[in-house]
Amino acid sequence: MKNEVRKLVSRWIPHLLTEDQKAARVNWCQKTLDRFNSGNSKNVYSIISEEKPTKVIRSRSVSKKMVATVVSKAVHIATFSLNEQITVTADWYTTICLPKVITELRKINPERRIILHQDNASSHTAQKTRQYLTEENVELLDHPPYSPDLSHNDFFTFPKIKNRLREEAVDAFKNAVLDLPANEWNKCFESWFERMQMCINVRGEYFEKR
Repeated sequence: MKNEVRKLVSRWIPHLLTEDQKAARVNWCQKTLDRFNSGNSKNVYSIISEEKPTKVIRSRSVSKKMVATVVSKAVHIATFSLNEQITVTADWYTTICLPKVITELRKINPERRIILHQDNASSHTAQKTRQYLTEENVELLDHPPYSPDLSHNDFFTFPKIKNRLREEAVDAFKNAVLDLPANEWNKCFESWFERMQMCINVRGEYFEKR
């Protein structure tokens, strides 16, 4: 059967989830809620979330660029411009993005615990990436498949900044993210755990933005 899609919260997502996919979403939400005490555990501050890149248009006469941002609770870590690169590859991810993020996080405490949450993009699941993270002693927090409604990028980051992008799109993106106060990033993570409970309540089905 051909998988149907519908537009939900300004993005296209699969409409017909299989029972296994819904169960995977529920199981992931319950496991993560238990692990981090519904967001009340201090270990939440160890979660570093790599947001998937998105295309932003600087002007009609200029080609599209790509940017990606990395955040943790209460703080923005780094923003990257992919420049002329079309997609994120495992090589770029492990030689440019992750080293900068890890170095920044461990400036003060070289032994700091890092729990990395990322989606299931090929650059994230590649053997090279997994090997690099193992060598850097970075833990992975997995992400359920076909679940944009449980991704910070989709429900928080870009809705917050999309209206603030101007002609210099990449610079505007960086400034907009840096301007968000700590309490806004706290709200982002609080909403994330609330969404996990919402996902459980509807037994793994997609839910509208609230």
